[in-house]
Amino acid sequence: MTPTPWRARAITLDLDDTLWPVGPTLVAAEQVLADWLRDRAPRTAAGYGAETRAVIRKRLLAEHPQHAHDMSFLRREGLRLAMADAGDDPLLADEAFAVFLAARQRVEFFEDVLPVLARWSARYRLVAVSNGNADVQAVGLGSYFCAAVSAHKVGCAKPDPRMFHEACRLAGAAPEEVLHIGDDPHLDVLGARRAGLQAAWIRRPQFVHRHPAEALGPEVGPAFEDLRAIDAMLGG
Repeated sequence: MTPTPWRARAITLDLDDTLWPVGPTLVAAEQVLADWLRDRAPRTAAGYGAETRAVIRKRLLAEHPQHAHDMSFLRREGLRLAMADAGDDPLLADEAFAVFLAARQRVEFFEDVLPVLARWSARYRLVAVSNGNADVQAVGLGSYFCAAVSAHKVGCAKPDPRMFHEACRLAGAAPEEVLHIGDDPHLDVLGARRAGLQAAWIRRPQFVHRHPAEALGPEVGPAFEDLRAIDAMLGG
């Protein structure tokens, strides 16, 4: 399928696994949190493994389905429950979450990101659109973006069209004038198109195993391995 050149006044971008690999970031943040818990909430630390976190998350989703889209709520309240169950002071949960969140912002960008964003920010209004709790200001990309849309603020998550429409509003452009770029063919590409935006699928080489292109069908369209390939299509 030959890609059709986009006509965009604004660009919206997913963050995790689009601008940086999120896996190493989360592993490092979990370790920072674990070290903090061992010092401040040792009984929680002793049992706060992946299995415990999964059980607590399931409990929170059952009790608070209205917050299923809010990663910060699930993490913070999960810590609160874990502390209470372990016999530590649950009031420490806010501080523990702040420690985790700060570490979660220490990302390592893919090497194409900074030069391409610098070019795009001079030509387009850029808006971040994320289901997670990364912060473009905290990670060091604030100078390139005019705004950011987060699931926990909008009250829903991609592929809900409200996420994309809020990004268009902040960009000051109609949906058909906006190009959305993301790594998830369902949440980003199809979600954006169904909301009336143009969309491009960025499929970084290290993530090709997640979504085999041949299994997705022509609706998703072509995959681009980095931002430079998309920039070339935009005439960069």
